[in-house]
Amino acid sequence: MNRPVHFEIHASDPEKLVEFYSQVFGWTLNPYMPGEYWLIDTGGNDGPGINGGLAKRRGPAPAADAPVSAFVCSLGVTSLDETLAKALGTGATVALPKMAIPNVGWQAYIKDPDGNILGLHQPDPAAK
Repeated sequence: MNRPVHFEIHASDPEKLVEFYSQVFGWTLNPYMPGEYWLIDTGGNDGPGINGGLAKRRGPAPAADAPVSAFVCSLGVTSLDETLAKALGTGATVALPKMAIPNVGWQAYIKDPDGNILGLHQPDPAAK
């Protein structure tokens, strides 16, 4: 079963959101790729929930009247290549191609047939 394993918040002004999420929810945000990406620790691993990341937005912020503006979730998959091929074969499109997250795994982003973005994540500590 492919379950949510990670979420992402996209930010036009990441430093502002680092402060917001740490103050409001008590999350710990640590720079992973300075100025571009922060890892979010939402709490102990002894209860339900997942951790995530904060990414510098790759375009303009959603318009105030946009129908949905939300976190992007990533699903854990056994094989990113197989899952990506299956998704593309059933109407998805690539939002961001497969990339290595050094020492963590492989990541790609797709748009489902209705344009919703989701991440696909295959753990692999040897990813470079």
